[in-house]
Amino acid sequence: MNTSRPRGPGRPALTRTDGAPLRVLVVDDDPDLAEVLSGALRYEGWEARTAGDGASALAEARELLPDAIVLDVMLPDTDGFALLRSLRAVRPDVCVLFLTARDAVEDRIAGITAGGDDYVTKPFSLEEVVARLRGLLRRAGMARQLEDGPRLTVGDLVMDEEAREVTRGGELVELSPTEFELLRLLMRNPRRVLSKAQILDRVWSYDFGGQAHVVELYISYLRKKVDAGRPPMIHTVRGAGYVLKPAVR
Repeated sequence: MNTSRPRGPGRPALTRTDGAPLRVLVVDDDPDLAEVLSGALRYEGWEARTAGDGASALAEARELLPDAIVLDVMLPDTDGFALLRSLRAVRPDVCVLFLTARDAVEDRIAGITAGGDDYVTKPFSLEEVVARLRGLLRRAGMARQLEDGPRLTVGDLVMDEEAREVTRGGELVELSPTEFELLRLLMRNPRRVLSKAQILDRVWSYDFGGQAHVVELYISYLRKKVDAGRPPMIHTVRGAGYVLKPAVR
């Protein structure tokens, strides 16, 4: 699989028709693959959860009520085709993208017959999966494209991704390119704790080895610009990482 990340900037943001983040459930018994896929979807600004078997997938679907499901055909307790019938009972209109290591025509036919909307064969690129999902959601009328450019909002903090402008409470916040990318990652994952390793990988795109203190340094820069004189939004979770959430007033 090509794990290069799809980049949100350069293409219009996609949201639910009510403006809320799209919700996607990734079902695959390979936890590493599931995390990579869900990370790519979160980078699009969507809410993504994972499940490793049929039972947990049903539980997550009942809670999340996803707009789309990325579904592996081969699962430890069932197969994706059978699971889809149960998922449709929970979410009848959900868009389904099947993943499989098999490339036989019979499998493609079985997937479509079972109610799947599209089919991707492993190995695949993250860019392809995201593009297929965007297409499915638009065609199903479950998503809309932001007309005024990609904009992220968490509490009174607003980021215009195309203009590369950030405001808090209506006041402009001047950021360096790296600070902007770090804040964008935090804003695309509100209320989610991100570890230093995740931040290094997604913002700097390579491992600094023992120099994870670079994350602490840039978090401190952001706090001075985003939180200075205001109720804090950027929080340290000791031993786990950092999280951005609306300020408590």
